[in-house]
Amino acid sequence: MKRCSWVDLKSPVYVKYHDEEWGVPKYDDRELFELLVLEGFQAGLAWITVLKKRDSFRKAFDNFDVKKVAGYDSEKVEELLKNPEIIRSRQKIEASIGNAKVFMEIQKQFGSFSDYIWGFTKGEIIKNTDDNFRVSSPLSDTVSKDLKKRGMKYVGTVIIYSYLQSIGIINDHERDCFCY
Repeated sequence: MKRCSWVDLKSPVYVKYHDEEWGVPKYDDRELFELLVLEGFQAGLAWITVLKKRDSFRKAFDNFDVKKVAGYDSEKVEELLKNPEIIRSRQKIEASIGNAKVFMEIQKQFGSFSDYIWGFTKGEIIKNTDDNFRVSSPLSDTVSKDLKKRGMKYVGTVIIYSYLQSIGIINDHERDCFCY
């Protein structure tokens, strides 16, 4: 079975992520929040680093319950900073808490975060028809700009492009990959 060239075939967690999750359209707000947080934590790191710690992140961040994360206080921040099972960055932890609050405001305004994020393409999946490696696009620029305007952090265009790939709005599987 042919996969995208970036998949490390020696890493079962990476293969599973590619085969079963990456590029699969997601509409559940909890999943959308989880991936938004994880993409932010990935900044400056390899995605495999985040994937290997994903279960620990789920435990540490109350399974990415946006209401719980939005309510984290300084005591919880300190607890997370002492957790060796996750990426311990004060800026990223605090950004996740702030982003949870903005995420909930978006839910109030649009009915769900899913409706908001999928609204940028009117529910359509963008399927790239070449194998050019991209790190941003006019769409990721637009989404990034809007999220920043609303007060989110760690949502630059490169992070958002990766996010849009992970949640299936952009299908960037290579043309000879079985997932294409």
